[in-house]
This record gives sequence, C-alpha cells and structure tokens, in this order.
Amino acid sequence: MKIGFIGLGIMGKPMAINLLKAGHQLVVSNHSRAAADELAALGAATAATPREIAEQVELVITMLPNSPQVTDVALGTDGIVEAARPGLIFVDMSSIAPLAAQEIHDMLAGKGVAMLDAPVSGGEPKAIDGTLSVMVGGDREVFDQVAGVLDAVATSVVHVGPIGGGNTAKLANQIVVALNIAAASEALVLARKAGVDPAVVVAAIRSGLAGSAVLDAKAPMMLAHNFKPGFRISLHIKDLMNALDTSHEVGAPLPLTASVLEMFTALRADGHEGDDHSGLVQFYESLARTTVNEAAS
Repeated sequence: MKIGFIGLGIMGKPMAINLLKAGHQLVVSNHSRAAADELAALGAATAATPREIAEQVELVITMLPNSPQVTDVALGTDGIVEAARPGLIFVDMSSIAPLAAQEIHDMLAGKGVAMLDAPVSGGEPKAIDGTLSVMVGGDREVFDQVAGVLDAVATSVVHVGPIGGGNTAKLANQIVVALNIAAASEALVLARKAGVDPAVVVAAIRSGLAGSAVLDAKAPMMLAHNFKPGFRISLHIKDLMNALDTSHEVGAPLPLTASVLEMFTALRADGHEGDDHSGLVQFYESLARTTVNEAAS
C-alpha cells in the first residue's frame, strides 16, 4: 500500500522504517529534515505539506505530540482535508483527547475521508522492534482495511470500539503505567531507606504478583539512573491531563492519577520534563533524601 507518514519523532521514525521493511511505499513529511533524509535513503519519498502527502497516497498515518498538532495536520491550511476524496483513510496513531479524535473524524467524514484513532503503547524499544500494542477506534470495516498495515508495527492490534475508543483505551493504559511507575518508585526507595539493596528486591518480587512489564522495563532504568527518554515525562503529563479532562467529562474520578500527575509536574518544574518517565523515582528520592542508584550506593 502507498502510505503517507507524518511525525518522524522518537516513535514515528522507527514505525515508518518498519512500514518500509514490510514492503509498503512511503511518502514522509520533510518537516524534520534529518529524519526525512534518513527515510529517503531507505526508499521513502518526501513532501512538504500534509496536503501534498495525502494527494499521493491511499492511507495517511500521523504520529504527533497532541491534539492541536493532529488537528492542524488534518484540518489546517495545507492539511489532509484539502486533499479529501472518497477512499482516503486517515489513521492517527498519536495519543490525543478522545473528544478531539471524534471532532476531527466528523469534519473529515463530511469530506469523504474515513478516520481511525489508533494510539500505541510500548515506547521506543517496541517501536524499533515492531512489537507495539495498538488500540483502535472507528468503523470496523475501515479497521479491517488497514489492520494488515498496522501489523507491520505491532504484535497486538485490537479494535476497541467507535471513534475515540482507541484514545480512551490509551488513557487507561497510561493511567496503569503511571501508577505502576509510582508504585515501583515507592517500593525501591523504601527498600533503600530500610537498608536492603533495591536491585535484590526487584529480583525477589519480579516473578510474583508484583511483577509487571513496567517493573521489568523501568526498574533497571531507575537503578542505573538512566533516564534517556523512551517516553518523556512531558508526554506522560500530557496524557494524564487528557485522562483527567476526560474523567471530568464523563464523571469518573481519578484520584490516584491526579496525584501522580502532580508528581510529574513537580519534576517538570525542576527541569526533568525531558527525562524518561521512569525518572519519577527522583521525586521519591528527593522526599526521602536518598537514591536507589546502584553506582551511588
């Protein structure tokens, strides 16, 4: 399939590369020159605007920071909407507010463009490996048309319901991940203050009920104080804010989510917004005046 791809960041670039590896033709945005040049060297074509991309392809995929960027690419000047025609499909794989996905869908539907919201989970390592989890909202027939394409970047592709459903599932995912990171941070700081090696505690609990994909992926980063971003604190703040906004709209209180959001916000105020979200442990270390860092112990 000929695919347009917009958003060649930490997640988007490896996803685009995996689409090329799967044999798809790609037209990518040249907004990020270095990333576009890298994709071009692998066989992708480039274009300057979302409209120019959409004019050439059957499917447009976006992987962008938040709702305003997706709205601009889809509906703004030189946006996808200006190349609207029956049969064009738009799949937004960004993590945005469910209501924003619904509004963009409705505007494009009026022009004959089908849309799915299909956010991903797994971070940079799984984007590179092509083993992401994808949560998809939208018309089932449209989903069936592109499911094979999504398989090129993921090992799990699940249709969860109508438009906006994908982002609702992603918000649920981000709540679970954030609270797991907070729980692991609390536990490792407790171990250190109690005089027990946090690394040994991880080894002791990871095969029991406390074990999780989050613990396996993030505890080693906490112990090494390696906060090179696979998923930045700033982006998790965005997701939790979208979760709280949605919770207020539907009447589902999220007190634990609100607490973790404030922890992330405190770290952002201290200049850590670019750290991986495993850097949340630094909030607890500051409170306890200690470190779980193996090298510093």
